[in-house]
Amino acid sequence: MASMNTARDLFVITLEVPSSRPIAQGDVSLVLAGAELVDLRDAHVLRLDGDRIVPLRDHADGTNALTAQACAQLVTEPPYETVEQWLWRRGRGLAGSYADDLAARTADDARGGSLPRFLRRFALTRSQEPAVRPAHEATDRLVLDDSVLAAFAGTLGIGKAVPPDLTEPTEPTEPTEPTEPTEPTEPTDTTTTDQADDVGLILAVVSDALMELEAERQRRQIEQDAYDNVWRAP
Repeated sequence: MASMNTARDLFVITLEVPSSRPIAQGDVSLVLAGAELVDLRDAHVLRLDGDRIVPLRDHADGTNALTAQACAQLVTEPPYETVEQWLWRRGRGLAGSYADDLAARTADDARGGSLPRFLRRFALTRSQEPAVRPAHEATDRLVLDDSVLAAFAGTLGIGKAVPPDLTEPTEPTEPTEPTEPTEPTEPTDTTTTDQADDVGLILAVVSDALMELEAERQRRQIEQDAYDNVWRAP
């Protein structure tokens, strides 16, 4: 069953954890769309063929609304959609959808006044769903260095933008006596390597999209300033 734990926790973190710079809603939406791809990939809803998103099967039934929406928006016909195309299409207004979802799941907390005002407003106008992941678990994951979650948060200036470490920790072993060399064997499980490659690609595309969005904001600001100066001229 697919879930959006990375994306949901990331949204909570943008509300609770200070960032090194102001975070625009459009930036959050783009990064959430990238985090959704990781969640859906881990749930075997899709795979990446290069930068193309290839759906595998529909996991929307019986899952939450956000997962159902994301699954329904996957392009199911070749040549499929690129990660960049997904970010811009799925990311449109996505932060608002996650605000609605969080508010619905935490309506009781909202009535107690413990949520930000804009989330409380959402919560009080919607029926409550069972709370799937308490808000504090998201920040706990970041503090405990969930590397994938931390990497996505880092693209927004929260924490450090470091590549995710997807390798399994190993226990130190005692030195042993040298043995006769054996023939090298081919690796049989490339799951971890593939995941690292896919997450790295998604993060790279997210970072490029954020830079493109910021460049567009600056261009519009320059145009607006020029327009304002024309009207200010004597």
